[in-house]
Amino acid sequence: MLRELKRDLQARISALLRARFSIEHDAVMEVPPRRELGDLASPVALHLARELKRKPRDIAEALAGELELPALVERLSVEGPGYLNFFLDRRTAAAHLLDAEPIAALDPPALDGKAAGKVIVEHTNINPNKAAHIGHLRNAVLGDILVRSYRALGYLTEVQNYIDDTGVQLADVVVGFCDLRGETAAEVAAHPDPFDYLCWDLYSEVGRWYEQDSARLERRRATLHELESGEGDRAALGRLVARRIVGRHLCTMARLGVGYDLLTRESEILRLEFFRTAFEKLHERGAIRLEAEGKNRGCWVMPLSESEEFQGLEDPDKVIVRSDGTVTYVGKDIAYQLWKFALLGRDFEYRRFEGWPALWETGPAEDAEVGGGPGGGGPPPFGGGSLVVNVIDARQSYLQKIVRAGLEALGHEDEARRSVHFAYEMVSLSPQTARVLGYLGEESEDQRLEMSGRKGIGVKADDLLDRLEAKSREEIVKRNRDLEGEELDRLARQIATAAVRYFMVRATTTRVIAFDLDEALSFEGDSGPYLQYSLVRAKNILRRLDEAGLAIAPDPDLVRAADPARWSDDLWDLVFTGAQAEQVVAKAAETLELSLIARCAVDLAQKFHAVYHKHPILQEEDVELRAVRLVALHVFRRSLRAICELIGVEEPDRM
Repeated sequence: MLRELKRDLQARISALLRARFSIEHDAVMEVPPRRELGDLASPVALHLARELKRKPRDIAEALAGELELPALVERLSVEGPGYLNFFLDRRTAAAHLLDAEPIAALDPPALDGKAAGKVIVEHTNINPNKAAHIGHLRNAVLGDILVRSYRALGYLTEVQNYIDDTGVQLADVVVGFCDLRGETAAEVAAHPDPFDYLCWDLYSEVGRWYEQDSARLERRRATLHELESGEGDRAALGRLVARRIVGRHLCTMARLGVGYDLLTRESEILRLEFFRTAFEKLHERGAIRLEAEGKNRGCWVMPLSESEEFQGLEDPDKVIVRSDGTVTYVGKDIAYQLWKFALLGRDFEYRRFEGWPALWETGPAEDAEVGGGPGGGGPPPFGGGSLVVNVIDARQSYLQKIVRAGLEALGHEDEARRSVHFAYEMVSLSPQTARVLGYLGEESEDQRLEMSGRKGIGVKADDLLDRLEAKSREEIVKRNRDLEGEELDRLARQIATAAVRYFMVRATTTRVIAFDLDEALSFEGDSGPYLQYSLVRAKNILRRLDEAGLAIAPDPDLVRAADPARWSDDLWDLVFTGAQAEQVVAKAAETLELSLIARCAVDLAQKFHAVYHKHPILQEEDVELRAVRLVALHVFRRSLRAICELIGVEEPDRM
């Protein structure tokens, strides 16, 4: 509702400016800082004062005297130096909000003012060599919330998870099984789960093994070549290890409600010669060159020294193909990015990922289906995005710039501009949580845990989730001693999931966050369980009304006819904050600052609790006043539930 109203007011102001002053101007609409100043405001008069050579207030008064107001606007006033402040008809607007979707799809969705096509979001992207850790949770949660937001706003959105199954990390685990432990593929396949935990320890063990004799690194190089060629026993073992690890990662992320449409395997980019095609395109455009001397002798590099974006770097030329013929990560990623935009002229083959019927992966021809076929049980047409968002931590910003530079070098400036790096900072543990989980001793003076996958130091995602569920269960039992069994387990999972998902999104992406168990699980304040508590409290109010034989369904007609004085500023502020949800979500998706959604949810919940204490419903005997408060409750509940759905905070039956 609010978005449409703002557009309507903007159109009316623009039309009046053309008629009154013969100028074209897109009026800005804002929400005033205090409710007594109105619900919407426009600084259009201040913006045009210089151009019209008139005082802003004179312009505002001229516009106010002639502007025809929409039905939902009760009155207009000129405030301050020349703001146009609009006051809504609270009765009509509140009744209207009862029928409106809290977060409605854009009509039509647009990117840069043009009709939007598909949005591709790539996230999670865990190396398939060991268990997922706490940092991967922030990536997956941010990516999933962005996807949910895009879909709520009406964008066709595809979720991809890139599987680096030809990289150094996987090669090291293969070396560990083959050369350090001397195991056969059958022995590796026979290892029970948690297989990813086994590989976590093996990965760090191999690192120490290399340090004892640097000549052993030759085993890594040989294994890398086999993984990239896809031939040989080590390549087969690599496929086995990667597949088992990916399956474990999918289970971990499913605990948080995170899912994917397509797993894109790096080995397929090489097998289907996607990179060779990209390499030839880059070579034809003169975007890469073979170095004949210097430290990059024998390497194919992308010279970037003339680009303003790479000025000042000590070595601005980026290696795309190493002198030994192996392809760097960024080289493969340029090819992958070209495919995402349907610029490569080639496509993958696809198959369903075993055990996950709704999930597709890129796969070899002998057991794959060609993509893009209409109808039937075949794969959907993957790729071909209008906007591509890569969710990767801030340390990869340089490489993401190079990917965009590769598209620009091939003449794809628009696609380069629509290649978006959603960067975020890392996750650590608070000292207290690190001690609780056993990563720091009680007497340790360290203020933070320095994590290192190579050294095997870090917080496994499943360990963290297990601990959160156990701690949730303890808190639930304190409050609900009658809960047990499956119901207790389900509620513990819901609270643990809400705790971690909300904690990962509540801070701005430019902040390193220190995860704290107690803070995340708090039932008060800035937390996921607090949002759940708010939803349950609203549901309990409706339950008690029903038990008392009072109406729980709002009566819009009664609200429209109610005395306007029934709508106090704080009661209306709760409703109006709920009405702003879709604007907040649209801005969060546009700016990639998803913490705006979390902030909106907590603001809404806090306003609800304040209103609940001051404006009780059950004890109110005035039928008209009770109806007004009931409408406010319903608008609040629908709005918070919609926002929580985006964050991934599930509404429990009770707390």
